[in-house]
Amino acid sequence: MGVTTTPATTATGIRPVAPVARIPVALVTGLMAVPLLLTANRYGYFGDELYFLAAGRHLAWGYVDQPPLLPLLARIMDELGHSPFVLRIPALLVMLGGVVFTALIARELGGGAKAQTLAAATFAVATNFLAGGHYLATSTVDPFLWTVLLWLLVRWLRTRADGLLVWAGVVTAVALYTKFLVGGFWLAAGVALLVCGPRELLRRPALWAGAAIAVVALVPTLLWQAAHGWPQLGMGAAISQEVGGTWGGRLTFLPTALLTAGLPVGAVLLGYGLWRLLRSRELRFLGWTTLVLTVVFLAVNGRFYYVAGMYPLCWAVAAVALERREPARWWRWIATWPGYALAVILVVPVALPIWPQSWLTEHPALPAPVFAFAEIGWPEGTRSVADAFARLPGREHTAVVTETYWAASALDRYGRDLGLPEPASGNRGYATLAVPAEGATDVLFVGQDPRPLLGHFTELRPIGQVDTGGTKPSYFDGVPLWLATGRTEPWPALWPELVNTHT
Repeated sequence: MGVTTTPATTATGIRPVAPVARIPVALVTGLMAVPLLLTANRYGYFGDELYFLAAGRHLAWGYVDQPPLLPLLARIMDELGHSPFVLRIPALLVMLGGVVFTALIARELGGGAKAQTLAAATFAVATNFLAGGHYLATSTVDPFLWTVLLWLLVRWLRTRADGLLVWAGVVTAVALYTKFLVGGFWLAAGVALLVCGPRELLRRPALWAGAAIAVVALVPTLLWQAAHGWPQLGMGAAISQEVGGTWGGRLTFLPTALLTAGLPVGAVLLGYGLWRLLRSRELRFLGWTTLVLTVVFLAVNGRFYYVAGMYPLCWAVAAVALERREPARWWRWIATWPGYALAVILVVPVALPIWPQSWLTEHPALPAPVFAFAEIGWPEGTRSVADAFARLPGREHTAVVTETYWAASALDRYGRDLGLPEPASGNRGYATLAVPAEGATDVLFVGQDPRPLLGHFTELRPIGQVDTGGTKPSYFDGVPLWLATGRTEPWPALWPELVNTHT
């Protein structure tokens, strides 16, 4: 039996919807904003945020590991104020916007005030999105843009207003400048439309006009990728290894996706909403799109959050069914205030840095965000590297090269006023941002594995390690320092060897 998600069509051809639940949705949005605002300046920049800042100082139409929107946005925010709080304002705004658009999707599906509020609240207590509001990252901006895109599509299904499809093309263009993943969404959705319908959507000229907008907008970054040998295509293998090797990432993909959807509410409503989508005649293609994307990202060992942009639609569908009291009574309690209160208790400590940093040092058993260690100790660690550099007898001929793009980004951010030269790294997208000067015959290497330097220098020896002092736990603390002297070949010949090794 199919699932009716909206009231019957009226004489005007447009199915009516309930009013926007402004006050409840605004309340949910405000409640999500409070912890995000209180923690936005704690503890420091996340490693990827430092990378976006570094990339923003080398603006281009593309990068090895991403399109150009996030570096540009980081550059703009950094010009407005040099602080994590200012940098994270866009992340906070898009996550709050995600709350609103999730409620609007529920409204388009025929949901009243309760359904809109439930959908909004489920978004607000999802680990993935609450944590996303604390970091400026592609994994924050991209799911929001998918949510807007899904709202446009669901609204078109109700109204058949073709102007929405043109706007869908505009949103797609912006999403493509954030990550290329949305292209996969449209491929999967196109196949699902051909199989499940409504095929009418594919016959609308406005859809193809929107597609043309997205393609034309993407031309500059595609030209950059072509000119640099399509480096984005090589990132898949690197990311696959980073998420657990051949099988490790695949084994944890679904469990992690469910956990970060939020427990208990988000994970349960995600599964229920997907089931309802697959039973809906008009929305079935979006259910199959969700399944296809999940299978594809699982097969290529992608990151679990690649499919997170589909969560709000599933939650909205589930919320509408809950409002109509359609699920079994025995688990309906999950979507009541005790269920959401439990979600807040479980999610907030692992999504946001609510504890003072000193507490993490003194009480390492405290629950903390997974990446808290990547926000702590960057300035102190940079000072340690600068002190080691200052003690080198030939520092005027010494380049600084790091094993990871996080370390290079931190040294770029904090080392300029401490006498450090511009750092370089062969890791990920940093490889194209900076190359050691030809006059640099020696290298201060910051990293665990200096073996890529062997054979390219006459001597390689350890000279210490990064010390962040009492600022712990820190990703940067204890990283070894190495001095390589007597470069044996020109940098143009040597650098590609380091890039190939570290990418």
